[in-house]
Amino acid sequence: MKIFYGWRMVAAGSGIQFLQAALLLQAFGVYFAVLVEEFGWSKTALSGAAALQPMEAAVLGPVLGWVVDRFGPQGMIRIGIVIFGAGFIILSQIDSLAGFYGAFLVIALGSSLCGFFPVNVAIIQWFEKLRARALSALSLGMALGGIVVPVVAWWMQSFGWRATALASGLLAILVGWPLAQVFRRRPEDYGLTVDGLPPAAADAARPEAGAQREYSAREALRTSAFWLLSLGHGFALLIVYAVNVHAITHMKEGLGYSVAQAALVITLMTAAQVGGVLVGWAIGDRFQKRFIAAVCMLMHAAGLLMLTYAAGQVMLVAFALLHGGAWGLRGPFMQAIRADYFGRRSIGMILGLSFAIVVVGQIGGPMLAGVIADLTGNYRAGFTLLALLAGLGSLFFLLARRPE
Repeated sequence: MKIFYGWRMVAAGSGIQFLQAALLLQAFGVYFAVLVEEFGWSKTALSGAAALQPMEAAVLGPVLGWVVDRFGPQGMIRIGIVIFGAGFIILSQIDSLAGFYGAFLVIALGSSLCGFFPVNVAIIQWFEKLRARALSALSLGMALGGIVVPVVAWWMQSFGWRATALASGLLAILVGWPLAQVFRRRPEDYGLTVDGLPPAAADAARPEAGAQREYSAREALRTSAFWLLSLGHGFALLIVYAVNVHAITHMKEGLGYSVAQAALVITLMTAAQVGGVLVGWAIGDRFQKRFIAAVCMLMHAAGLLMLTYAAGQVMLVAFALLHGGAWGLRGPFMQAIRADYFGRRSIGMILGLSFAIVVVGQIGGPMLAGVIADLTGNYRAGFTLLALLAGLGSLFFLLARRPE
């Protein structure tokens, strides 16, 4: 039986997200802890570098959305892979904070062009009835990428962060380029149907799908659902990005663990994330996603409180299971809900505009935690505030009903 080409794109996208998670998203916390110790840079200064990628995504989002809707994501992903790898090569040569920011500016640009946004839009165009399942499978790559964080930490301790950055850049290009060649624009351009259904089955399923209105970006902006989903997503990323940037440093400085031991906790968190993805694969197309997302927000909040006030390994394990499981389950649903509500026609522009709001969480989480840690000497106050905000964010999903 011939495999539907959309699943090949899911596999390739999962591979690209694995590279980004393993080399950047999950590994940034390791760089953070090492560079603070080596150069003595403040947590606030390094948190600013973590904000570069979402800031670029917010500025470029509407433009990238328009380009993806008009020309498809394939060319953008290929260019992004090269820029992403080149940024790590530049990073391996820096010796100042300005150089560090310059390198991460390049990495952030590459990540925006080949990462979460264009890959998700590409998959949305190829799936409808199986959309949540496809996006959950796609996110496995990001989840699995965190499992190799201890390898990155070991490599950094054994060979230095410069050698790690150089190897990361070369690996990103050599592995990512073939994966980027797999992407195509829309199934209709190649004589295929959405979800890979035979033409007769696709026609039979069309009345249900056809009942959905295809929103333009301007029409989506007029709905409350657009704003509520964007705010809920942003509040979730307050915790996700704060944990990615600061969790290892908190465990090292605040709880007395080594970088390698802290990396193992992140690995357990990632294993829980994989479990959450698999649960989403099973239930995502059967239940209302906004209710599931609301529950996940409470899990994020509880998990971060466990990390903040951890008095032993049991609480760290609870943090890893709660936060990782919530991230894996909720993450793929963020794009699936928007596509369910607004259709495929302008989904690139709609996601691009939404990310201009979501970026507040991506930037605010690390910056808020870093600034308060510099002021108070630890992460407790900052992490507690973020946990409370995530709990509040669950209300946005509960109120985000499908537009009528």
